[in-house]
This record gives sequence, structure tokens and C-alpha cells, in this order.
Amino acid sequence: MSALSCEHVLALHDLTVQDINLVLDTARSFKEINERPIKKLPTLRGRTVINFFLESSTRTRTSFEIAAKRLSADAVNMSGSTSATVKGESLVDTAQTLDAMDCDLIVIRHKYAGSPYILTQNMRAHVINGGDGKHQHPTQALLDLYTIREQFGSVEGLNVGIVGDIVHSRVVGSLAEGLIMLGARVTFIAPPTLLPMAPEALGVAGGTAIRCTSDLDAVLPELDVLYMLRIQLERIEKAPIPSLREYAQLFGVNAVRMARMKPDAIIMHPGPVNRGVELTSEAIDTAKNLLLYQVNAGVAVRMALMYLLLGGDADGAVA
Repeated sequence: MSALSCEHVLALHDLTVQDINLVLDTARSFKEINERPIKKLPTLRGRTVINFFLESSTRTRTSFEIAAKRLSADAVNMSGSTSATVKGESLVDTAQTLDAMDCDLIVIRHKYAGSPYILTQNMRAHVINGGDGKHQHPTQALLDLYTIREQFGSVEGLNVGIVGDIVHSRVVGSLAEGLIMLGARVTFIAPPTLLPMAPEALGVAGGTAIRCTSDLDAVLPELDVLYMLRIQLERIEKAPIPSLREYAQLFGVNAVRMARMKPDAIIMHPGPVNRGVELTSEAIDTAKNLLLYQVNAGVAVRMALMYLLLGGDADGAVA
């Protein structure tokens, strides 16, 4: 079995192109296994995985828990309300406490950027970033790249439009990097107040590979992938958009805009969707929308990451 070149996955740029392809190839094998009646493998039997989520999550936390259990790891869920952080314990002290319990891998989601790095400095376990503030969400990017590659056969040469709350999104910080690394062309599409002043600050290369615009309709017909971001009201300060109704009119996907897309173009969204804002009901229910495919792929991708980081068991290797 090949291994990743990194010990932790805190940001997508921790991975090489070869690493990304290895994860996606391994995830394909696990996705096939997940479609069987019996989905459990002995691959990580005896290993302990902690899901340490100090920020609310449904899809990501559940996906990691299912992934760990399908690999036969012992999965422990910790949230802010059940951890000693509510009693004033620091993240460093929590990390050292968990390290003393000899866990093998920890997945952390935290509202502050850089929190996963603190764990790596105070624990021997492998660390996966499940989302930190407005910074990174590498496993979301990997499942998105998997979805795109499975639909088109390759990411290279595709035109991908990322629409919405660019400056507040941790999804963008990871996904744009991955798309550029695999050879796609990226367009950020948003109101001027939600576009980055310097796209390179997100960690992606400038030049012809990336551009910014506030005119969705102008670029829509050339896009292969239309990636809609959730308007994150909980992270938006000082009302950068006049109203959700106006945003939906200018940047939301409806039946009229879907008719102007390429016949084989796809719509993606990290979820949850603000129905009627980013996507109308017609756009949510169309076959072009791969939101549920992304959710399904997330389990396989996270299984692949755990398998590759922890080494797996020769008796439970991917068939």
C-alpha cells in the first residue's frame, strides 16, 4: 500500500498532486465497498479515531463517524458541550489530555483558524482538519474533486465557477488550491463585497488560472462546473449584501440560468443549502445538482484518508 507524503492533513497544500490522486483512487475502491450490503471492513480494527467538533456540523461529523466505523475503528465523538473546554480548559491542555489516552487519529473542527496546527504540536496522533474558521476544509475539497473527476474523467482543463461568499468560505481556501493543482481554470463569481481583493491570498496561483467577476450570466455558458457556496450569515459582518432577495436574483441558480448552462455542466454545493437563495427548488431537484452525490462521496474519501494515514491492516486492505 502506498502512503501519503504528509503526517497530517491540515490544508490541501499539505498534499502533493500524487497524494490527491492517491486519495481519489483509494476512495473509488471504498465507494464500491460502500455500495455492498455488508459495508464493514476490518482495516482499522483496534485503532481509535476521535471526532473533536467544537463547531456545529451535521454532514462532516456524521461522515467521519461513519467512515471510521466502516473501517472498524473505535470512533469517539466529542463536542464543545461535552468537552472540558466549557470549563475553561485550553485547547493545548485538551490536546495533551487526549494524547495521554493514546488515540491514533483526531478530526477537529473549530471556529478559529489554526486550531488543527495546535493539536499537531501537542499530540502524537495524526490530525485531520474538519474545518477551521474561514481558513481551510481539505476533506470537503477532496470529495468535491472526487465528484468532478468521476463526472468528467479528469479535472484538467475544466472551467469551474465558484459562486458566492468567497471571502468568508473555508471551502474556497481548499477547493481552489486543489482545482489549480489538478489543472482546472477557476472563476470566482460574487458581489464585489464578497470577492477577495487579492485572490493569491487564498493560496492559489494568479494569472490565467484564476479570475474574478461579478457577472454570473456573462460566464455561465462557458462553465463545466457551477459550484454554489452557502451564504454564511453566521460569519458575515456588516451586511456586505443589500438583501438575500437581491443576491438570489443576481447570483442564484434558477430554471432560466440552468437553461443557459452547457448540456453536460454540473451544479455542486457543499451544503446545507439556503433554499431559494443559492438554489431554487428546481435547481435543487435537477439531475445536474450533485449535492447528494457529494455527501455520498464524502464517506469514501474520508475512509481513504484514514486508511492512508493510519496504514491500515494487511488483512483488511482495499479489495
